[in-house]
Amino acid sequence: MRAEIITIGDELLIGQVVDTNSAWMAQRLNECGIEVLQVTSVHDERNHIVQALNDALSRADIVLTTGGLGPTKDDITKHVLCEYFRMKLVESSQVKAHIERLYASRPQVLNKLTATQWMIPNGATILPNRVGSAPIMVFPMRTKTLICLPGVPYEMEIAMTEQVLPFLRQRHPSLGTIEHRTIMVSGIPESSLAIMLAEYEASLPQGLRLAYLPKDGVIRLRLSSDGQVPVQTLEEWIDQLQFVVHNYLIVTDDRPLEVHVADALNAHRATLATAESCTGGKLAALLTKHSGSSSYFRGSVIAYSNDVKRDVLGIPEYDLQRYGAVSEQVVRWMAEGVRRITHSDYAIATSGIAGPTGGSAEKPVGTVWIGWATPNGTDATCFQLGKLREQVTDRACQKALIGLLERIR
Repeated sequence: MRAEIITIGDELLIGQVVDTNSAWMAQRLNECGIEVLQVTSVHDERNHIVQALNDALSRADIVLTTGGLGPTKDDITKHVLCEYFRMKLVESSQVKAHIERLYASRPQVLNKLTATQWMIPNGATILPNRVGSAPIMVFPMRTKTLICLPGVPYEMEIAMTEQVLPFLRQRHPSLGTIEHRTIMVSGIPESSLAIMLAEYEASLPQGLRLAYLPKDGVIRLRLSSDGQVPVQTLEEWIDQLQFVVHNYLIVTDDRPLEVHVADALNAHRATLATAESCTGGKLAALLTKHSGSSSYFRGSVIAYSNDVKRDVLGIPEYDLQRYGAVSEQVVRWMAEGVRRITHSDYAIATSGIAGPTGGSAEKPVGTVWIGWATPNGTDATCFQLGKLREQVTDRACQKALIGLLERIR
């Protein structure tokens, strides 16, 4: 079973709003055994929407759209669909009653524009939208299904979970499950990894495929089945994959690295602090973005200036002047200093030249020193992490977390 997603709205195409809907929807569809062939974003413009519908329906069994269902003039999706299917807008007592209940405590919202929300194409099937006024519309055809959802992310997610996915399972009872297994590796270029895995890939049975997903110095290897391969076979081949790449293997599932760090710290009842210069708090933000981080994360010092490095973290002025802020000596002092003042078991420190300015022949842009202070001692490593500022800081955070995992283990 194949699906396509069409997201509708000018705001998506000018970068004003980031399309998070399609990624979330694709994950949920995939879990149901529905393969997403393509995601398309289109303007709030009739011809563009019609062309996207024609293209998607020519390829996919299921087409889902989001956006363009509001009450304002620029929301034209319902009108285009009426024309497309040669239908008329008629009042739906079901939708009207729902909207009146929804806004019972805010009668001022029930105006002439809101009233357009209960005008529905007369051939569409309506699924309840528990939290919003835009109806979920289904246009079943003989061999295809078109489903139109609201564009507001939380509305869409509830609509998909409570209405659309159960509807699709009922309409297509033979849906299977596409299985994925993901591991993460680091310390090897993608091209070298592909050469290493060439024989493994060539041996994969039909129905299994391997994907390479590099980001920030980490490569995720995802092994996917087509829903027909037994789970046991998938597990056997992921075990073989881990054996082949064991020298570079970091973790054996797709959870973020900071979650693995949290698990490792909690397992040892250990705590962590960070001292950050070039990463500017990004590492601490990663470590605290998940619930429960207070059990292991004690705090951070963003020591961007040498004064803070000296006065807060206790780095000797002599070392700052002699070696510079971006150096092994200083980053080791930073890690030890923040570990001491926060009474933590472990500490990470980062200091580097994120760019685009500030580099030199000796220390070019992308030079980052990372230090780790542990109960067993302190060490540091120098990395060259690229030329783009955000790339450098993101990669530094990943290297810092990988290094901490290695030291905890």
